[in-house]
Amino acid sequence: MVVYNFKKIGPVPSATDMVDIVLTRTQRKTPTVIHPGYKISRIRSFYMRKVKFTQQTIAERLGNIVEHFPRLNDIHPFYADLMNILYDRDHYKLALGQINTAKGLIDSLSRDYIRLLKYGDSLYRCKQLKRAALGRMCTIIKRQKSAFAYLEEVRKHLSRLPALDPHTRTLLVTGYPNVGKSSFMNKVTRANVDVQPYAFTTKSLFVGHMDHRYLRWQVIDTPGILDKPLEERNTIEMQAVTALAHLQCAVLYFVDLSEQCGYTVEQQCSLFKSIKPLFANKQLILVVNKIDVQPWETLEQEKKKMIEGLSESANCSMMLMSNVTEEGVMDVKSAACDKLLQARVDQRVVGKKVDDVMNRLQVFHPSARDDETREAFIPESVAQARKEGRIGSADHKAKKSTTGYAVTKNDGNEEMAGRNSNPDPGRKTERDIMWEMGGPGVYSMDYRKNYDLANPEHKFDAIPEIMDGKNIADYVDPDIDAKLAALEAEEDQRMAENQAARMGESDESDLDEDEEDAITKIRTVKAVSREKSGINRKQNTPVMPRSVRGRQKDKHDKAVLDTIQSHLGGLGVETEGITKNVRGRKRERKDRSVGGDAMDEEVDTTNMSSTQKKKIRKEKKDGEKREQSLARSHSRPREPSQVGLKDEEARKVATKKEITAKRAFNGLSGEGDHRKTVHLVKWMNTGKKRNGTHNKR
Repeated sequence: MVVYNFKKIGPVPSATDMVDIVLTRTQRKTPTVIHPGYKISRIRSFYMRKVKFTQQTIAERLGNIVEHFPRLNDIHPFYADLMNILYDRDHYKLALGQINTAKGLIDSLSRDYIRLLKYGDSLYRCKQLKRAALGRMCTIIKRQKSAFAYLEEVRKHLSRLPALDPHTRTLLVTGYPNVGKSSFMNKVTRANVDVQPYAFTTKSLFVGHMDHRYLRWQVIDTPGILDKPLEERNTIEMQAVTALAHLQCAVLYFVDLSEQCGYTVEQQCSLFKSIKPLFANKQLILVVNKIDVQPWETLEQEKKKMIEGLSESANCSMMLMSNVTEEGVMDVKSAACDKLLQARVDQRVVGKKVDDVMNRLQVFHPSARDDETREAFIPESVAQARKEGRIGSADHKAKKSTTGYAVTKNDGNEEMAGRNSNPDPGRKTERDIMWEMGGPGVYSMDYRKNYDLANPEHKFDAIPEIMDGKNIADYVDPDIDAKLAALEAEEDQRMAENQAARMGESDESDLDEDEEDAITKIRTVKAVSREKSGINRKQNTPVMPRSVRGRQKDKHDKAVLDTIQSHLGGLGVETEGITKNVRGRKRERKDRSVGGDAMDEEVDTTNMSSTQKKKIRKEKKDGEKREQSLARSHSRPREPSQVGLKDEEARKVATKKEITAKRAFNGLSGEGDHRKTVHLVKWMNTGKKRNGTHNKR
């Protein structure tokens, strides 16, 4: 479980970006249009809202920065000292303090200008107050340019720190550079640390994880440490020192016997003695590495004594190992884990929590109440069975041995020592029956034999299935299978006969004459009922409207037309122009066109002026165009009264409005069209331009 996750810290924008973010958000989230004609209270509220919204946005942004960064007094001392080494504690606190101070200044500035805006007497004065407030807020932010830049670099570095848990089971690897620490970590964990044949390849802390005894362990690879005073050590070395000082772990101090790391055994032993105070209250293992290059047996006696002298302390042990041949690698891992695990258990036992748990426990040790000897009580039936040989006989022993029971002899009395001993040897138990019938998984016990019924003969009867208070078995025909087979055979025979009839074949039927007569009658009744249903459908058809009756084109049209002509002739109506295919609409158009031609022929243009002649020719052409359009149209022109208008003048007004409406909405947006268009900000297009940038904030 990761306690500290610094990757969740959000990015810190620069001072310029912060100003752009705040002003853009204010422009987008607040109203942008105000006019001098508005009430002064509305103008004041407009600009007060601008100032208040800007202040809230800045406070939210700066507050998130201060809140997300860790507080050095609240986090683990390991991380606090590590951040002090990497970033300088004073510089870190100063940057966060400046951000917090800027937030407070902007809050007080907003309160002051809102108080002034409450007494603004014009739009111009309110606008200038708003402009001054936003300008001073942006100036305060721009002054924190260095703090924003520093915190962004700290955030980037924090996100790259290893996510280690200071409280979990930890193995810490330390020693001189290039002694085999990273190689050991790659062997025992899933980590992939870079290994090179030169010093200080590892420049920061690396964390790997492994499993031991079904527990999760973390292994920390530290940079190499040189033997010099603490104040002279650089940042890379101080990371290892910080981990040794603050983490409760098992320390693996590596010593290079071959001296290929560039440092002698004496220097490595001197470093061990100089950092020995950091090993206090920790489980320590002195790992002698690279025994494949320099075996321990062939090492000089002085160096042997020097290394053995380091492991004389109570909490230190020495082990031999080689990363190349992997000799002793798993032994070192297991020894370190077991040693740390035992130390953690001992530490918890010594703590106060164990006393609280032990106080809740109470152990009783029973003692004899008297010296009287009480023998086992044997019932008379058991004693009688033993005398008769039913218990303890050879046959009984053999039987019990096959069923899985053990027989022991104690003080001359044979006792059944099986887990499920049979209390009554005279009858078989379910266990005996189970083994006789095939054993577990094969035998299934029939519980009906244990039913307690008035008549024991009813134990194995079928249990009735009851529905709605009735037994379903009473409604099941016992001969249903035979009847179903006969019904299916009859169905197959009839299907074969129908197929033969369709193919034009005549198969002999196995039916009797009476059955054939019955089938014929059924078919006759079906045909009659089908015919009656057709007649009923014809009678129940809907009545055709009067406007459509005369338009039917069938064999009765001529008779209907003759009837209509005779009827109208009796009423005194002329019917000579009525034919079957000529309707009143076409005849009317024809008469109208004929009347127009006659009128044109009757007009005398001898004594007319040229203007009048042009007018007559134009009217003639318009009439011809009108006739052509009427000939092409599918609808007859109607009178104003038929359309629902008062007179011809009203019809002309309605037609004009219709044309105007069509022209107005032809390709344009109407009141039902919701479409957002891009509008430029007013201050970008009005007023005089001053020197400087004109980009949109």
